[in-house]
Amino acid sequence: MKMFRNDYSEICHKRVLEALNDALNEQNVGYGLDKHSENAKKMIQSLIKNDNASVHFLVGGTQTNMTMISYALKDYEAVIAVATGHINVHETGSIESSGHKILTVTGENGKIRPADIKDVIKNHVDEHMVKPKMVYISNSTEIGTIYKKEELEAIYKTCKENNLYLFIDGARLASALTSKDNDLTIEDVAKNCDSFYLGGTKNGLMFGEALVIINDSLKEDFRFQIKNKGAMLAKGFISGIEFEAILKDNLYFEIAKGANDNAYLLSRKLKELGFKVDEVYTNQVFVTCSNDEACFITNNFGCELWRDLGEEKQVRFVTSFSTRKEDVIELYNTLKKYLNK
Repeated sequence: MKMFRNDYSEICHKRVLEALNDALNEQNVGYGLDKHSENAKKMIQSLIKNDNASVHFLVGGTQTNMTMISYALKDYEAVIAVATGHINVHETGSIESSGHKILTVTGENGKIRPADIKDVIKNHVDEHMVKPKMVYISNSTEIGTIYKKEELEAIYKTCKENNLYLFIDGARLASALTSKDNDLTIEDVAKNCDSFYLGGTKNGLMFGEALVIINDSLKEDFRFQIKNKGAMLAKGFISGIEFEAILKDNLYFEIAKGANDNAYLLSRKLKELGFKVDEVYTNQVFVTCSNDEACFITNNFGCELWRDLGEEKQVRFVTSFSTRKEDVIELYNTLKKYLNK
């Protein structure tokens, strides 16, 4: 039975593995200074149409978030995020451990709004409080929603008007940009932030995130920061090889679209069985069900228990690059049999 726990349970896409195998006996310079990393950087610069962008390859999302945020902020500066943001709920205080407070806002549907940013600024008025300096968002969000172009432009405009950096967590950026509801391009993303990353760990790579720094003031000595935070991979060429493979022939976006499409199919099939399903935008499907049903789902499909609602529970299904239509149908038939429908 195919598991639906997350989008990083499999090792990697076969084309990534093939690329690594092709380079098996190569000898490369370390620490991201190799030919593969350099080529992957140029591919990303071409993708976003910005040859001046600085590109760095790191291992994982939490590491990338902590490395970037702690570099950009002075000791007394803070980052603004929605309460459900990954840096607030799933990173074990990594930002706070680097000496920076996370100023949380409620937001709406997992997304921050310009008004939220302005409220934080209004309430931090002098040197007796931390100084807001950065806004953190993720696209897609922790609950699978996405930012539309108008929303992102408004947030970045607010940031610029108030001298704040905007940093975009792109762990699931490929899913967001291939959503049926999306109207953003990768170029739009690059034009409306100071830094963002293309997530690979959750989209077909063995591991790896490509951090892209747009703002020139955040580029100087950033490799010192990477090394200082223990984020510089000796065999950095592995990340370069992986990103070369996943960016070739639009594979990065094609496999994300496939994961989204299977999530939409899964949503429809779960609704046919009578489940309450939140609106699905990307590859995460949130379902509210009875306690017994949640127990069966988590035990048989590996899904995470997302929220305990007392008499009901919410579980999360996640599709990945390797999910097939047949896997969704098998899940549907198994649940149908369990429910005697």
